[in-house]
Amino acid sequence: MADCIFCKIIAGEIPSVKIYEDEHVFAFMDIMPLSKGHTLIVPKTHRAYVYDLTPDEAANLFSVVPKIAAAIKETFEPVGMNLLNNNGTQAGQSVHHFHLHFIPRYGQSDGFGAKWVTKEKEFTTERIQELAGQVKGKLG
Repeated sequence: MADCIFCKIIAGEIPSVKIYEDEHVFAFMDIMPLSKGHTLIVPKTHRAYVYDLTPDEAANLFSVVPKIAAAIKETFEPVGMNLLNNNGTQAGQSVHHFHLHFIPRYGQSDGFGAKWVTKEKEFTTERIQELAGQVKGKLG
């Protein structure tokens, strides 16, 4: 896409700090990192959301995820790592080219946090089973 910032980075039209590239995947350091080593990985083919990835595109991308995560872990020695993907504006996606964040964690006060508010009263075991059945029906 002509106006996609990640497509422009992949094409070399916008500079980046690349850490990995092959014929299908491009990985680079985030320019507004949440922690030391914060990295993005993107497919070279423009796909806005995870739902748009073909099985081959997803396989190519996720086949290098462990390699990149291990290199980040070995280099920076974080105590953990979040892998994060936002799909859609309401989910926090600001660049609409599928991307996965590798966010190394160095402790509870490293600037990144996610708070889960569970709804166990709304989602009973029976309701969860019903929802799972709906999803399974779409999978065939």
